[in-house]
Amino acid sequence: MSKDTVQPPPGEVRDAVLIVDDEESLLDVFEAALSPFFDLTRATNTRDADFQLQRRAFKVVLADHLMPGGNGMNFLVRAREEFPHMQRILVTGYMKPEMLLRSVNEAALFRYLLKPVAVAELIKVVQDAAQAHDASVAAANA
Repeated sequence: MSKDTVQPPPGEVRDAVLIVDDEESLLDVFEAALSPFFDLTRATNTRDADFQLQRRAFKVVLADHLMPGGNGMNFLVRAREEFPHMQRILVTGYMKPEMLLRSVNEAALFRYLLKPVAVAELIKVVQDAAQAHDASVAAANA
């Protein structure tokens, strides 16, 4: 475990994170890496992810780009409109220039991660995103 990653004390409320990917094996990897630090909810498609967003508040959503039945970028654009403080992270196997432009302009991504994602980087990015969520909420309430 990296010295840069901070694990919450036992019994402390952990930040809620939604992870969305159609590949169960990748969800398992993400869950194994992030579960010591966050309260995770899984979704295997964008429809289920939309449903999960209505059920509870998340500080961060991590979504794969290419999935059957809807892509992660469109999902994150919708999520931004309804939950502007929630930080959005896109995971993709490739990033085309037009996709990068859309990720900045429409989805206002916190970050994008290229596959394969290093576990230490994944944890650090999600922790930073949770802190950015808190800063965004604090600024809106100031």
